[in-house]
Amino acid sequence: MQDNRAYIYAFLSMMFTEHLSKRAINDLKQNEDLLSLIGENAKEYILNTDTDKLEEELNIDYTSSFMVNSHPLESAVTDAKVQISSGMENPVVHFYTKFGYEINLNNTPITSPDHISIELGFMQALILQKELTAQKEYMEKHIITWMPIYLIGVKKIVETPFYKDFVDFSIEFLLSDYEYLRDAS
Repeated sequence: MQDNRAYIYAFLSMMFTEHLSKRAINDLKQNEDLLSLIGENAKEYILNTDTDKLEEELNIDYTSSFMVNSHPLESAVTDAKVQISSGMENPVVHFYTKFGYEINLNNTPITSPDHISIELGFMQALILQKELTAQKEYMEKHIITWMPIYLIGVKKIVETPFYKDFVDFSIEFLLSDYEYLRDAS
């Protein structure tokens, strides 16, 4: 179970980092099991659409949905003033520091430590460290407080069959993992 959870968190983190490259699209085309897990519409769309067309459509959908029309940042979702906390004052940074998780935003399109991709990557690290208590605390204080709500909102924006199923899959996985962590302790 731990390996599967870590793998899924790594996948989600990667998917939210930036739009899909041709290589990533081709990797998806080669992994029908993963596509089935994401959703049948996503699977059919990825397998039956030309790679160049996929790259264009998915890039447009990603940019529109996750960069222009929404901000996948915890502080943007949970802060009543909608102020983005990008420095050490960001509460999630204290969690990272406590567990020795270092982030370097210099070589990435991500500009804030509470970006969905970074937070999902941190959960993967906690799983690999077998820090079950920390996983539960992090889930309750950070992930579950904003990601499902954010993704439900994004679901109304995404247009491609892939991202529609991917958002549903992400919501279902996060809620299921929250339930797993509650029951495990």
